[in-house]
Amino acid sequence: MEKFVAMCLVLMMLVSFSGCGDVKTIDGLTYDTYGLINESSKKNPDIEYELIIGNVIWSVILVETAVFPIYFIGFSMYEPVGKKGAKPIGVVQ
Repeated sequence: MEKFVAMCLVLMMLVSFSGCGDVKTIDGLTYDTYGLINESSKKNPDIEYELIIGNVIWSVILVETAVFPIYFIGFSMYEPVGKKGAKPIGVVQ
């Protein structure tokens, strides 16, 4: 039983390190995810960002660890989706 619990914990840690946010290359420049701690250094005012729901869920699940929620909310809470004001692909106006 202890072996099973240890394996589950290791698997959960590996999955939590992967996170759900992705970097995105827009017009040849790569934009990274950002959170509340690194917002001033990572956020670009010309790029639109979306909340990473998966990282919020992981933060709630792992709230007792304190380390993972700080990482997810502090450094990986929003991911780039495109330029501000750009039309989504497939939208005709």
